[in-house]
Amino acid sequence: MPKVKINDIDLFYDIKGTGEPLLLIAGFLCDHAYWSLIMPSLISEYQVIRIDNRGMGRSSASESQYSIKQMAGDVAAFLDFIGIDKVHLAGHSMGGQIAQELALAYPKKIQSLMLLSSLAKGDQLFNSIIETWGTLLNHVDLKLYEKILLPWIFTDAFYSITGMIEGLIEFAIKYPFPPTTHSLYHHSRAMLDFDTTDRLEQIHCPTLVLVGKQDILTPLKFSQQLAQGIPNAELVVIDRGGHGFLIESSDAVVSAMLNFLRKLKPAYTNLGF
Repeated sequence: MPKVKINDIDLFYDIKGTGEPLLLIAGFLCDHAYWSLIMPSLISEYQVIRIDNRGMGRSSASESQYSIKQMAGDVAAFLDFIGIDKVHLAGHSMGGQIAQELALAYPKKIQSLMLLSSLAKGDQLFNSIIETWGTLLNHVDLKLYEKILLPWIFTDAFYSITGMIEGLIEFAIKYPFPPTTHSLYHHSRAMLDFDTTDRLEQIHCPTLVLVGKQDILTPLKFSQQLAQGIPNAELVVIDRGGHGFLIESSDAVVSAMLNFLRKLKPAYTNLGF
C-alpha cells in the first residue's frame, strides 16, 4: 500500500471505491484500519480515502512535538498531492478534531463534514484521562494498556459478548504496526491543546455530528456543543454503543453517515437521472 512524502513525514494512505471522494480520519491510538467494518458500505457509493495520522500505523513522525493543526496540514498537503480539490470528510474522536481544523483552515477543500464521537474542547475529566493515556504505555505493557482503555470505549453490552474484548486485545497485541510511546504522548498533548469553541461558527459546510448515547469518554454534551456551535449542524445520537460505536454499532453508524451524505446529492441524482 502506498506512502507519500508530506511535510516531514512519510504518510500512509489507502484508496478504494469510485465516486465522490470521502476522506476518513481515525482518532487516538487508531490507524486507517479502525474504519474497516463500515468500508464495504461506503465504497459501494464513494471513493473512500483513509490515512494514518503522523506517528500512527504506517505513517512516520519525528519525536518532536506535533499538533492538531499540523496534522490537518498533513491532510491538506496530501489532498493536493493526489489532486483532489474537495472531499466529504469524516473524523472520529481526535480525527474529528483534525477534521474541524481542516474545515476551518481549508474550507474550500471540504464539501461536507462528519464529526463522530468528537469534541471542541475537553473538560477536566476528559483531559485527565487523555493526559494519563499519553504516558501510560511507559509504565505498562500493551496488553494491560488495552485493558485499562477499553472500558472507556465499549459498553457493558459489548463486554457481555463472550470473547469479544479478549479478541480485540489479542488483535492489538499482534498488530504489526503498534503505537509508539512518543507518538501516543504527542497525540495526547495535541488533543489537550485543542480548542475550537470560539471558532465553530466559522464552519459553514453541511455538518453531521454523530455520537453514541452511552459514550462516556466523549459524552453527548460534547457533541451537543459542536452541533449548537456549527451553523445548521445536524446531531444524531446512536442509541446502542459508546465511544467505540464504529465497532460496536457499525451498521447504525454507517447508515447515519450515508443518510446524511445522500441528502446532499442533487435532486436529479436522487431521482435516478
